[in-house]
Amino acid sequence: MRIPEHIAVIPDGNRRWAVAHGMAKGDGYHYGLRPGLLLLRRAKELGIREITYYGFTVDNCKRPSEQVGAFRRACVDAAELLKAEGADFLVLGNTKSRCFPEELKEYRVRKKVGDGGIRLNFLVNYGWEWDLAHMKKDGRPESWDVSRIDLVLRWGGRNRLSGLLPIQSVYADFYTIPHMWPDFKERDLPDALGWYNTQDVTLGG
Repeated sequence: MRIPEHIAVIPDGNRRWAVAHGMAKGDGYHYGLRPGLLLLRRAKELGIREITYYGFTVDNCKRPSEQVGAFRRACVDAAELLKAEGADFLVLGNTKSRCFPEELKEYRVRKKVGDGGIRLNFLVNYGWEWDLAHMKKDGRPESWDVSRIDLVLRWGGRNRLSGLLPIQSVYADFYTIPHMWPDFKERDLPDALGWYNTQDVTLGG
């Protein structure tokens, strides 16, 4: 089977899942922590070399304050869980905004945590306009240390990128999982990779 080098994960549906289970919208983010951990472990087992998680966007910070607080806390908790697995870890996002968690600022530059290994990118308070507007002196965007994405997986049944890394996703295949992120199933990633294996990847050639 052809395994993608780099997958990106859009863990959508946390709020809808919470409402469907009689909870406040912000409560759903907590239930998305374990799926992220399970997916990382499975990706490592399958030989995927890089994985990007979409935490939250600059635009998400326009939501009610209790929801913003909930997904900020969830991102910090998620980072702790994911780091414990060992990775070459990078957090990418607008660190100058009050919405960016202080606890994650030390990972603005990629760091080896634990035994290192898989390249793990976490988009936190990320915005595509911010990324492209803040070019470095050598002409590279803020996201220069993130490689081209082969496969984007989005939970929650919606078919949109939501501003995910426009440069890196230019040739990415897109796979949608209908159920919400907190309802993650062990078969989700193998099913996605089975589908990816049938695609004709030409990169424009």
